[in-house]
Amino acid sequence: MTDVTAMTATQIAGLVAAGETSAVEVTQAHLDRIAAVDGQIGAFLHVDTEGALAAARAVDVRRAAGEELGPLAGVPVAVKDVLTTKGVPTTVGSKILEGWRPPYDSTIVQRLRAAGTVMLGKTNMDEFAMGSSTEYSAYGASRNPWDTDRIPGGSGGGSAAALAAYEAPLAIGSDTGGSIRQPGAVTGTVGAKPTYGGTSRYGLVAFSSSLDTPGPCARTVLDAALLHAAIGGHDPRDSTSVPAPVPDVVAAAKLGATGDLSGVRLGIVTEFGGEGAEPGVMTAFNEAVDALTKLGAEIVEISCPHFQYALPAYYLIAPSECSSNLARFDGVRFGLRVGDDGNRSLEEVMSLTREAGFGPEVKRRIMLGTYALSSGYYDAYYGQAQKVRTLITRDFTAAFERVDALISPTTPFVAFPLGARTSDPYQMYLADLFTIPSNLYGGPGISVPCGLSDGLPVGLQVMAPTMADDRMYRVAAALESAVGTLTPPAL
Repeated sequence: MTDVTAMTATQIAGLVAAGETSAVEVTQAHLDRIAAVDGQIGAFLHVDTEGALAAARAVDVRRAAGEELGPLAGVPVAVKDVLTTKGVPTTVGSKILEGWRPPYDSTIVQRLRAAGTVMLGKTNMDEFAMGSSTEYSAYGASRNPWDTDRIPGGSGGGSAAALAAYEAPLAIGSDTGGSIRQPGAVTGTVGAKPTYGGTSRYGLVAFSSSLDTPGPCARTVLDAALLHAAIGGHDPRDSTSVPAPVPDVVAAAKLGATGDLSGVRLGIVTEFGGEGAEPGVMTAFNEAVDALTKLGAEIVEISCPHFQYALPAYYLIAPSECSSNLARFDGVRFGLRVGDDGNRSLEEVMSLTREAGFGPEVKRRIMLGTYALSSGYYDAYYGQAQKVRTLITRDFTAAFERVDALISPTTPFVAFPLGARTSDPYQMYLADLFTIPSNLYGGPGISVPCGLSDGLPVGLQVMAPTMADDRMYRVAAALESAVGTLTPPAL
């Protein structure tokens, strides 16, 4: 049998359902792969060997009993360490939660278990999901399997790196400003941000509550759609959850895989016309546009004039919400506690705990957000940013009256060397230049590989209207059928 770690999730599930292999064999193969290569990659913060094998055995018992298995039963999955997992460490990449084992599962994890997937462990990430390279993890950077001297994107670089290194066929990420799509682009994998509210935030450690969106990561569009279908849908425990079913993303991916985009109108955002993007990225993108045209899509230019203000608006809204959300990490209720020797006040203990527990990027954003929300500055900064968000939403609304979906490069550049941008936060923030608008709008976006630039992956982003996630899967799958998937050099 072909090496199971090189197979897609769809192929693995088919073999398990047919009894041609067992979930335990599949899981052990991936655990062995992690043991062999993760020392070079650093994708995982915690590998739950016992839990994974126990979950796999449960799938095998169900199959032996003749139970009908779900479409992803027996398939291993890696979970970004931003989602709570009962009894399994959840650190959010921060020292302030080092060793914390939550007493409950997030809704996403509950649904993964119900689908019969096998959780391998928790993946590395920028601390509290604040970063674009996974270099801001308190536990060391992850590395890109295409070139281990380069970043795997962020904040969910661990999940994307695990996929590209064949340590897992599926992974879960979260996307606040591009943290699923940007790692997907630079590692040659598929990353999808669902419609905001289309996947539950219950048990997702909050960064920016009006932006955070958990979603699927995979090596193929169909695998991502299957994972999206498994984790999506209304959750009454999340007040922002959309009370509507998930669009039929699996059917859309299968339709797209036929390579027929006749009657589909795709808009290229004029304001993303190559400014700030590397020439190699634009070359790969333009070649992908040509491929979409040959599949029958009609390409039109669309002006979204307020997209140019998305980056500054985001870096006021997200830090403002983070400064509020992270106030709960005070060294009193859970996690790290520093200076509690009986001689210090509660305020001193809280200050010492946060000083020791939060990293520099988290502190930077807390200070930015606290300032933007402070008396006398709220209207000038946070209030104005929310007005810009409304204008960006209107741009999207107007655009989708003319086209079915929008396309752009996912990120302006390919994976950059480790350490190249950590001393310049603004250059780091530019990684999310093309992804942030859809977070501010709340609509879905997906990154799919579209080629190489200097031997490194380039991603194409498809953005769709809210609750029209199926449209982006159709376009992404069609492009995948034309250009194929990408395979990194062997580790």
